[in-house]
Amino acid sequence: MNEDPAKLSLSNFLAGETDDPLQAPPSFTNWMRVGAWAANLYEPELVATADARTTISYGGQPKSVINLCSYNYLGLANHPEVIAAAHEALRTHGLGACGSPMLSGMTDLHRELERRVAQFLQREDAMIFNSGFGGALGTIAGLLRKTDVAILDNRSHLSLRDGAVLSRCRTEKFEHNDPASLDTALARQQGRRQLVIVEGIYSMEGDFGNLPELLAVADSHGAKVFIDEAHSMLACGEHGRGAAERFGVQDHFPLVYGTFSKAFGALGGFVAGSKETLQYLRFYAHPYVYSCALPPVVIAAILKALEIGIRKPELRTQLWENADYFHAQLGGLGIDTGASTTYIMPIVIGDRERMYRLGHELRRRGLWVAPVDYPAVPQHRICFRACVTAKHTRADLDEALNILEDTLVPTALQNA
Repeated sequence: MNEDPAKLSLSNFLAGETDDPLQAPPSFTNWMRVGAWAANLYEPELVATADARTTISYGGQPKSVINLCSYNYLGLANHPEVIAAAHEALRTHGLGACGSPMLSGMTDLHRELERRVAQFLQREDAMIFNSGFGGALGTIAGLLRKTDVAILDNRSHLSLRDGAVLSRCRTEKFEHNDPASLDTALARQQGRRQLVIVEGIYSMEGDFGNLPELLAVADSHGAKVFIDEAHSMLACGEHGRGAAERFGVQDHFPLVYGTFSKAFGALGGFVAGSKETLQYLRFYAHPYVYSCALPPVVIAAILKALEIGIRKPELRTQLWENADYFHAQLGGLGIDTGASTTYIMPIVIGDRERMYRLGHELRRRGLWVAPVDYPAVPQHRICFRACVTAKHTRADLDEALNILEDTLVPTALQNA
């Protein structure tokens, strides 16, 4: 492959180049070697807790940074009560579950979390996955069949798309958040069982799903709608039940999917709905049946995080106050945040080489934001992703804004 390395992306290295399927494509290895300065921004080593200010390893040395990378939206990953609950479960239940939930990995703590999640979301039942990605994949693949159609927003998370592929059903896409495009996609597949798949908050765009309008279109075609509330659960809505609660449409979703790796500050996923549907999924969602259950120590921590998230709505209030402030200030600096209206904000750069060069400069200055390259986002929307949390202070945010202004905003605009 003789193309300019700067013009290549991960989408260029999907074909086998040798007779050995266990060997990485040589062109990929060369691309990584040439672009090592850029690749060094990925897989950074966190050497402290996922707090608003933390320490990472950069250039082989500890570097104190303002953390705008973390999904720890409510600060529960480091909450003293959560840590104490995990310690107690470690004492009473040991470390690992050491078995699939179907055979030997289910504990009283797992059952209690199922009950508490179902009660929280006002559903009959819930089931717990050991992975957010695997849970979404397993739920979609477990429900859909070859004769069905999955109709996905074209910005859907890869876990949802992979679940549809694994089910071997037909797939259709509609333009992001576009009711007219959804209507067209549904019309193309009349006469089949159709499942429209949407998200509460889209993790790259940082915008809400257009839930009321998309639900109305789906209903006009007799299609069911599935919602992934991974980034919105516990952080949105009056009671923290997600974007569907925020828009007053939570009763329109027979199933709701979410993860414990964002606002809960842990890991894993869950789906809540009717007892009959979840009883079926327990046998047909392969990541549930054939994977080890979450460790009891994690389950206990999630139980406490859920309790705190319900008991302290002021954490959500602080999260949204911080998000609104940061949005307004970025707008005032002329920084492009796309369609974001939440605590997830793309900082659009639009040029790969410039994005990586600026990424190193931001880290040197003590600001940690995530580089997001194509194909995760369109090439003209290559960006940094910034996540604001409830635990950022105004001083944290102002310092981050000063660094962004000094680094990203041209001098002529600063002096205007």
